Amino acid sequence: MSDEIREVQRADCCIVGAGPAGAVLGLLLARRGVSVLLLEAHADFEREFRGDTIHPSVMEILEELGLADRLLELRHTKIHRLTVETDEGPLAIADFGRLETRYPFITMLPQEQFLAFVTDEARRFPHFRLVMSAHVRELIEEDGTIRGVRYLGGDGWVEARAVLTVAADGRFSRIRHVGGLEPIATSPPMDVLWFRLARKPEDPEGGVGVFRRGHILVLLDRSDYWQVGYVFPKGGYQALRAAGVEALRRSVAEMVPQLSDRVAQLTEWAQVSLLSVESNRLRRWYRPGLLLIGDAAHVMSPVGGVGINYAIQDAVVAANVLVEPLKAGRVQPEHLSAVQRQREWPTRIIQVFQTMIQRRLVSGALGATRPFRLPLLLRLCLRLPILRNFPARLIGLGVRRVHVKG
Repeated sequence: MSDEIREVQRADCCIVGAGPAGAVLGLLLARRGVSVLLLEAHADFEREFRGDTIHPSVMEILEELGLADRLLELRHTKIHRLTVETDEGPLAIADFGRLETRYPFITMLPQEQFLAFVTDEARRFPHFRLVMSAHVRELIEEDGTIRGVRYLGGDGWVEARAVLTVAADGRFSRIRHVGGLEPIATSPPMDVLWFRLARKPEDPEGGVGVFRRGHILVLLDRSDYWQVGYVFPKGGYQALRAAGVEALRRSVAEMVPQLSDRVAQLTEWAQVSLLSVESNRLRRWYRPGLLLIGDAAHVMSPVGGVGINYAIQDAVVAANVLVEPLKAGRVQPEHLSAVQRQREWPTRIIQVFQTMIQRRLVSGALGATRPFRLPLLLRLCLRLPILRNFPARLIGLGVRRVHVKG
């Protein structure tokens, strides 16, 4: 490397990416006495339409850390049930009130507030350091083992050396790319446009999915506004742009007539964010000295909004397994394999569930040429007491609960 290294930093664990997985892992390790260097490429945590859903599974983890009540002091909204509305009327597909938990709801909290909350808590521990605007470019590899990273900061190149490097740098992971780890990809049938429309006090609460002939609209209650997801077939973005904002406004008003008096708030494409939906997973989440978690290891479809929660569960399991090896200064491949072994099958199960919903429900609605009906099997399951709690449990608590050790 021709550029001069101006500084060498050392830590037990270098975490790349201060999203939910990286921030929570940094907190969990630091509170157990592991020195942590957390690197974030952006200058702040503010981003439009990031995952903002904190499910009961994560609230239980925060309770184990003594942080749940403090988090709920921040301004937030709660979603107690998810409802699907078709031409036949509404049907609750997930009622979190039936779950055996102290937190029978999805907490809607802007992700930048959640990340600031977690990293502020982590700063209480002397073993934790967060560096913003740290653009990681290279892995340091010696004798077949990853020994850290090189990143470009505000004052030049820095070498960060660590016993273990953890990539938590999201769906477009730089570390995954430079580490030569290729994911197995699936083909979700849709993409999503996100935007905001004002919410009135008399509007219904919670989360609603509106399924009409050829269209899907998702409404998430954000107190004074609706976070609106306009779902459309993958590959259709250019046609939507060509049709113009007025056509988008008309479509939204036709699907949800109650919003017809406020779609005029949508005036330009700059108000709209495109989410290109992906779903993939790595065959192997690690190399000697390197572990990938969260979206870097497995990109989730937005179905169920579970991505942030599975990423945080990855962080909890990683901390549980790796604290003692990190303290000893010797993290072996079998330790990293143990993290993947505990987290891979819950991830694969939820991705199979998401794929089934995408094929049976999403593709059916987007391709419908007449009034859309939910599949008969789904309607029957939601009416059987023994099965009707399954979607809420799978979405709210995950395939397998995880708990904080120590």
